[in-house]
Amino acid sequence: MFLFSCFTGLAYIDVKNLTKSHVCIGIDGDKWIFTHRQKTESASKIPILPVTQMIIDKYANHPQSCNQEKLLPILSNQKMNAYLKEIAGVCKINKELTFHIARHTFATTITLTNGVPIESVSKMLGHKNLRTTQHYAKVLDKKVSEDMKILKDKFSNILINNALKQSKN
Repeated sequence: MFLFSCFTGLAYIDVKNLTKSHVCIGIDGDKWIFTHRQKTESASKIPILPVTQMIIDKYANHPQSCNQEKLLPILSNQKMNAYLKEIAGVCKINKELTFHIARHTFATTITLTNGVPIESVSKMLGHKNLRTTQHYAKVLDKKVSEDMKILKDKFSNILINNALKQSKN
């Protein structure tokens, strides 16, 4: 469920509340999750990535999912966080690992670092204000560096091309 949240950006309670009816065909003809965030009551529409679909498929016939008419079987948030703490210890991860970290991972590692515009990320996260999403972007100096390198290369190519044209004249 933690990985599901890493690839959807949904908070624990929003994953817990998902039913199969939340999975619909989106504007592009692919499967999306259409839901409302419990915390903000704002709409959240998230295209389903392949990893997300694999997780949905894995638990499609799970007794807890079927009996409770939920999309996924999910433990309590406390139990989930206890297991994540145990996993962090075994893996020697020094950062506190909680279910909410998955939401941050979606915002930074999955989307923003891979070039998804912050406006799109904000909409998927169900934020009412872009400023709420901007705090995720602060940690992405690497992304800024990569983006500016592309721009520097474009300008360098323009300067080289102009210099070559002038040398021919």
